[in-house]
Amino acid sequence: MVVVVILLPTAFAIIAAGGWIFAVAVALVLGLAALEYVSLFRAQGLRPAAAFVAAGVAGLVLGRQADGFGSAAVLLAAVGLGSMTWHLVDYERGASRSGTDFAVSLAGVAYVGWIGAYLVSLRSLPDGLWWLLTALPAVWVGDSAAYFVGRAVGRHRLAPRLSPKKSWEGYLAGIAGAAGAGAGFAALWAVAAGPTASLTASRGLILGLILGIVTPLGDLGISMIKREVQIKDSGNLLPGHGGALDRLDSWLWAGVLGYYVVGLFVR
Repeated sequence: MVVVVILLPTAFAIIAAGGWIFAVAVALVLGLAALEYVSLFRAQGLRPAAAFVAAGVAGLVLGRQADGFGSAAVLLAAVGLGSMTWHLVDYERGASRSGTDFAVSLAGVAYVGWIGAYLVSLRSLPDGLWWLLTALPAVWVGDSAAYFVGRAVGRHRLAPRLSPKKSWEGYLAGIAGAAGAGAGFAALWAVAAGPTASLTASRGLILGLILGIVTPLGDLGISMIKREVQIKDSGNLLPGHGGALDRLDSWLWAGVLGYYVVGLFVR
């Protein structure tokens, strides 16, 4: 509870500030998530490049803030060539699985960095502050609804190998919770944003519904990696809550989905 009380006002202030303050904060948090991603695979004896992955993730996020998608091609090309070079050298120094290490490093930068940077893209849209403050709470409410309903009445396993405690009952409750929260927050922020804002309850409902249906895959995806390497949490950054990657698993999907869904509303 103490962690939540401290983090929520801080996160709200950073989101409200937007611009480079928000982008740098996202880059730092995603950089930590990238290091946790690397540590998961290193626990299995692989050697993905920690410094390269973290720097690549931060670079993609900051590039998104600097010029949107303008520098994306150059940055992605640099990531591909740089990662290959790193692991060629590492192989010469004795690494035995550098081909796999290269794939893991490249995937980490692409997944955590490229996908995560959409949080910056969503914030940069017209009314992006309010849409971001609709999307992220909708995912949180959906996750909470799925957890509590699943514990109370969940009987049918959703993904027994990936996450044995998740149920179809919880999943459906999560969809309903995310849709309702999306409608509610959009209606609330529409008042704060003014009459020309793009937010409406119906649009918030659509956004929340899509997020509720799809973002659980982000949670399951990180669960897949953790189960393969037999580690419970990606890190211990937040006592009782796991690491940065554990907390961001669904929000990574919310950023990219939110950007494209909201983009239809603000054209």
